[in-house]
Amino acid sequence: VQLQASGGGLVQSGGSLRLSCAASGTGDSINVMGWYRQAPGNQRELVAAITDGGDTRYVESVKGRFTISRDNAKNTVYLQMNNLKPEDSAVYFCNGGRSLYLRGEYWGQGTLVTVSS
Repeated sequence: VQLQASGGGLVQSGGSLRLSCAASGTGDSINVMGWYRQAPGNQRELVAAITDGGDTRYVESVKGRFTISRDNAKNTVYLQMNNLKPEDSAVYFCNGGRSLYLRGEYWGQGTLVTVSS
C-alpha cells in the first residue's frame, strides 16, 4: 500500500489550499482515508476522515472551513482547506485504514502547510 500526498504550501491567513492523497496497492485494505496533522511540539491529531460510503469526521477546530472528499474510482482523497489560520500550520499526513475512529496503519509522506498571519 502506498499513499502519495501533495498540495501543501505557503498561504496567507484567510487563504485556501487543497491537499490530495492518492492510494495504490490497497486491495481491500483501506476503506477509510483521512488527514492528520502535526505541528512542532504537538501530537499528531486527526483533521478529517471519510469512509468509502461518504461518512465523515472532523476535528472541531476545522468544521465549517475544511471539507474532505474522495473519488473512489481514483482511490484519491482530497482536503479542501478554506479560511486558513496560522494555527492550521503543520505537516499534514494522509492516512488509510478501516475505521473512522481509529488511526489506520497506512501513512503517506507528510506535506507542509504554512499559514502566515
